[in-house]
Amino acid sequence: VQLQASGGGLVQAGGSLRLSCTDSRRTFSNNAVGWFRQAPGKEREFVAAISWNGGITYYTDSVKGRFTISRDNAKSTVYLQMNSLKFEDTAVYYCAAGPRSVPVRQSNGYIYWGQGTLVTVSS
Repeated sequence: VQLQASGGGLVQAGGSLRLSCTDSRRTFSNNAVGWFRQAPGKEREFVAAISWNGGITYYTDSVKGRFTISRDNAKSTVYLQMNSLKFEDTAVYYCAAGPRSVPVRQSNGYIYWGQGTLVTVSS
């Protein structure tokens, strides 16, 4: 598994972005994938996660109803659709995968990490 996160950028509050996490080795179809974020001066926190087949999804409370995680295993890609963005969503977003097929909220439950993509929400 080799993850590449993309799709970050600058957006106004209330806007939308879609992040993508692609496995260039096309091997993570059996792995759960999670998104985490780290804002300046803060610890990395869980955002959302999805099981290997998309049947189980978890979200942190602050993004429920605004963010949607999904995956397309044929494209070896997991998406994070972010709507109604708020200033406090500003962070570097990381995707992580495996080794389990079911998702967990803890960062130590993942062993493969992408490089991060910056999301900046202007107020």
